[in-house]
Amino acid sequence: MKRSLGMLVAAGALCGALAGCSDLQGTEGKDYVGGDGQITVIDPADRTAPVEAVGVDLDGEPLATADFVGQVLVANVWWSGCGPCRKEMPVLDQVVTDIGPDAALLGINIRESSPENAKSFLRGIEVDFPSFYDPGGVVLLSFSGDISPRNLPSTAVLDRQGRLAALVRGEINSPVTLRDVIEQIAAEPRPASPSGTDPSPADE
Repeated sequence: MKRSLGMLVAAGALCGALAGCSDLQGTEGKDYVGGDGQITVIDPADRTAPVEAVGVDLDGEPLATADFVGQVLVANVWWSGCGPCRKEMPVLDQVVTDIGPDAALLGINIRESSPENAKSFLRGIEVDFPSFYDPGGVVLLSFSGDISPRNLPSTAVLDRQGRLAALVRGEINSPVTLRDVIEQIAAEPRPASPSGTDPSPADE
């Protein structure tokens, strides 16, 4: 079951798991479509297979969502030409930092003409976390259509198993609510590892 914090969302209104609900009409020349910033949470029993996104980071080094299994992963889709992204990203960075090693922040940089532009943007807003370099939106395909490259910013929260657990289309309205959602997901029972012990956060 999916539930939207702050506003109940009927299943039919989710537009096929939130994919393709908007078009480029009414974007005021921005070439992207914002969302309402509501956080939609997916109950553990209704989560699908883990997201298996693989690509390269802004330095051309291999990067995968599987690198963060064991942590709650906050994946933020951004572009240097997106004003709300500039405003939101330092807030996201602070929220995840405050939570500690149970959570990690991962960017998905799309539409960028070069990795250098993306790195310059991050330096300008003084944040430092890994990001996929995904100018063609290929990495987004790993999210099975739950994230559209036209909706910026967008944020997906993956549980410790790498499954989509929460989704935000648009700039996040409430950092406090997002932190509560991440902490709630982090507090869920951990799946047993093959050895019978609980997995530890990826960076511990």
